[in-house]
Amino acid sequence: MAMHDDELYIDEEIVRQLIADQFPQWHHERVQRIRTGGTVNVIFRIGANYTARFPLRSAEPSDVCETLAREANAMRELAEHCLFPTPELVGIGDPGFGYPLPWSVQTWLSGVVATPSDLMRSETFALDLARLIRSLRSAGTQGRHFGGSGRGGDLRDSDKWMEVCFRESVGLLPVDRLRALWAEFRQLPAAEAVVMTHGDLIPGNLLVEGEKLVGVLDGGGFAPADPSLDLVAAWHMLDRERRALLRNELVCSDLQWLRGAAWAFQQAMGLVWYYRDTNRSMSVLGQTTLARILNDPDLPKQASAVLIRL
Repeated sequence: MAMHDDELYIDEEIVRQLIADQFPQWHHERVQRIRTGGTVNVIFRIGANYTARFPLRSAEPSDVCETLAREANAMRELAEHCLFPTPELVGIGDPGFGYPLPWSVQTWLSGVVATPSDLMRSETFALDLARLIRSLRSAGTQGRHFGGSGRGGDLRDSDKWMEVCFRESVGLLPVDRLRALWAEFRQLPAAEAVVMTHGDLIPGNLLVEGEKLVGVLDGGGFAPADPSLDLVAAWHMLDRERRALLRNELVCSDLQWLRGAAWAFQQAMGLVWYYRDTNRSMSVLGQTTLARILNDPDLPKQASAVLIRL
């Protein structure tokens, strides 16, 4: 079942033809689709060392070219500062054989994709997440500013989208409680100056071995944004005690911590209903994250204290 109304079709045979035509050095390599919870790209493994990433949704080819070029620059910059391995861009492919958009080839990283709950009680993993976020924040913005209106900017820019999510979530989630919580979250001011952020630290973008973080995927969004944005990782993957550990390691203020919860909330609200029939793992991620936020006894007190001080 397709996840999106404008979803494109791509299979192993089309990928084999594209590779044979455009990257003949790999024409003898095995091509295998990688089943992931991803919602933006379809991933195929090429032999042992590479992956091909194909945009999943219809778009203008020229726009995709610009996006791939921008992501390539972001990936190179991320690799310079990230303490953990991250894929390298190998090449850009052209449309062909029925697939209408440009696509990319990247290096393969070994590891197991993280989940919302498997390592939620791991201090080792929580400390690795803190080290990752600290390393990304240490990269200079070089005078750049946040360049959009989505996650990482003003929380109130999400009001229309949140209204859609509340409406679609009736019967799936405790919408009245969630509305009340968003009414507080949206009032939070900017925490401080922007820093470099990954921008999407969800489980599917992190690779682990045992309890250790061993790889960071999808680095094309590395850019200046709210320093709270990467704190979504705490709500997506850690229990209360390990969240506190990560917070202490990063020395987060109440305001920054609350905004991190707000961004995780905003992201999770769109996952539960949108993917409930087409991508179970993403829908479950949304449910798990919202449950952690709703069940955290400290958030209401912190929110009240911060908003009183405004």
